Amino acid sequence: MQHRDFLLLATVCLIWAANAIVCKLAFEAGAPPLFYAAIRSILIAVAVSPWLFPLPRRFWRMATAAFLMGSATFGLSFAAIALADPSGVAIVQQLNVPVTTLLSVLILGEVIRWRRVTGICMAFAGAVLVMWHPEHASLDPGLVLAAVAAVASSFGAIMLKQISEVKPLQFQAWVGVTGILPMFAASMLFETNQIEGVRAAGWIFVGAVVFSALIVSVTAHTIYYRFVQKYEASLIASLMLMSPVFTVILGVLVTGDTFDTRMAVGSLLAITGVLIIIRRSKRPPFRPNP
Repeated sequence: MQHRDFLLLATVCLIWAANAIVCKLAFEAGAPPLFYAAIRSILIAVAVSPWLFPLPRRFWRMATAAFLMGSATFGLSFAAIALADPSGVAIVQQLNVPVTTLLSVLILGEVIRWRRVTGICMAFAGAVLVMWHPEHASLDPGLVLAAVAAVASSFGAIMLKQISEVKPLQFQAWVGVTGILPMFAASMLFETNQIEGVRAAGWIFVGAVVFSALIVSVTAHTIYYRFVQKYEASLIASLMLMSPVFTVILGVLVTGDTFDTRMAVGSLLAITGVLIIIRRSKRPPFRPNP
């Protein structure tokens, strides 16, 4: 890989990591996460609206995949970040890789061997260790939501694998469109005083949602897609592990995340497991970041 491309890819990972921190700051300032996700969907849809048409032949499959990888994943992810540390959310969401691998076996009929099975077990064990609160003998609710978000993303990724004619920006456009109504509905159902929350967050809300929609989703994800097309898939997937590492570092430095021995061991297990899986894969799974 060229040095310039490596630096650009590292910047993408840093942008994804910074997004989790920026979202956390907005939620701590009072912004409701589901309402935040709805506004973000509108901005994405408007920004890439020229790519909405023509409709792909498998429109309903694409729309369902966009919903799962858009509003379902990001809504749950934002709710998770509001309840838990961004660093823990970033590690738990690496479950996207082993879950996608398992679904590819069950739905697409792909075959995996013992090394990838070992990687899947390590990734799951690491994520559970990160989620587990031994002092309360329970799972962290926010991190459980992050795990559910990873599963939703995995189902969407499997559906997307069955569609070949959708271009990245077109998919992003439908991610935005399919997320608007569900996120507003979820916000009305589970949140209150949304406008007051937005006013309380003020310019933090505005800056965070614009950054999340235009810089993270429209810009960073487009760059990521181009690198997947340009370089060997396993190389790109391996380098994308910089994102959770950056998130952990920024979480400790900016939002005061706790990073103890349990978190360190769980993170090492999860990331090592993911690395084993993607080293044995021909292509990386789609990796949406909140």
